[in-house]
Amino acid sequence: MSHVICTSALIALVFVMQFSFMYVADNMKTDMTRRELKEISDYVSDTLANLYLLANSTEYGDLTLEKTLSIPSDVQGSTYSLSLYYNTSTTEAISVNASTIGSLKSEATSWLPPSLKVNLDATQTIVSDVETVVAGCARADSNVTVWIASK
Repeated sequence: MSHVICTSALIALVFVMQFSFMYVADNMKTDMTRRELKEISDYVSDTLANLYLLANSTEYGDLTLEKTLSIPSDVQGSTYSLSLYYNTSTTEAISVNASTIGSLKSEATSWLPPSLKVNLDATQTIVSDVETVVAGCARADSNVTVWIASK
């Protein structure tokens, strides 16, 4: 009788271990996805902040600066989107958000420096499968605006 109990326990242990492994592996993939999205949103946020500082540090008149971004085409096999979050009444930029599209839902946010305005005519929500993504900054009169767009 004891061999039946041991055999049953071993079979149960195999199934429990398999489900535990799948749970842990799924959590690890979600965590890695979130970290990659955070790196991407930090990169875009830092680029916009640097363009803003560069535009403000020169005494040249009105100007437009653009930088081509080097971002991956997918994160852990999932397509993702990049967007600028902003206050709709003041158009003040708040953050850069990167989120996956599809079955694996994950997102990351990176904050932007205060007082950045979003160029509503130029900014787009970017899907990662586009070929070229640019971050831009323009100064016209005393207004400085930022955007992200695909080219």
